[in-house]
Amino acid sequence: MIATLFAWAVHLYTALGLVCAAGIAVLVVRGDDEAFRGAFLLMALATAIDATDGWLARRARVETVLPRFDGRRLDDIIDFQTYTTLPLLLIWRAGLLGPGNSWWLLVPLLASAYGFSQADAKTEDHSFLGFPSYWNIVAAYLYLLRLPPAWALGIVLVLALLTFVPVRYLYTSHPGPLSTATNVMGGAWALGFVAILWWWDAVPRAWVVLSLLFPAYYMAVSWLLTIRRHRQGRR
Repeated sequence: MIATLFAWAVHLYTALGLVCAAGIAVLVVRGDDEAFRGAFLLMALATAIDATDGWLARRARVETVLPRFDGRRLDDIIDFQTYTTLPLLLIWRAGLLGPGNSWWLLVPLLASAYGFSQADAKTEDHSFLGFPSYWNIVAAYLYLLRLPPAWALGIVLVLALLTFVPVRYLYTSHPGPLSTATNVMGGAWALGFVAILWWWDAVPRAWVVLSLLFPAYYMAVSWLLTIRRHRQGRR
């Protein structure tokens, strides 16, 4: 009985991401600057839940204790909303791509649907195959930096196309190359970025630009490890 309750509690914890998604949707529809800040903070909370529920699920042995309930499917349903559809909706609502360009958001939407549906979206060596639909982070930086619409559109399209390029991106919830170092740096970056979102208007633009060092590291290391893997004759 205790094991069953623990397993259901873990699934309920995962489902809190859906509560975050509902709040994000309401705030994006509201559409003012303070609402967008709240939406980004809820995206950060949803990401924190997603980063920790897998560890709890393994501790609770949910697949053994509750074999008829698919926690991974629940997780995917929530992730597609909090990482893809709602961030893209925010980009549209905030007009970050400029007049007449919003229809281009269908490209990352369809690309992410393709990425999520791949059988090997998460590889056996614990990597994401193709750009892992971090549209919540993309939306936050586009909003904070207020890039020219043409630049913002170019970034969105390039990242969407990277969904189809078989680069292995770090999936640090599991042991793997540089997982520990990346988790430490990622944790520090996440705290710093939440602070940027919390203080919002009072944060200098230079701090936002400086915080891009971790996403740049993540992308560069993922590409370098993929290139090294191909040179060693592995796929």
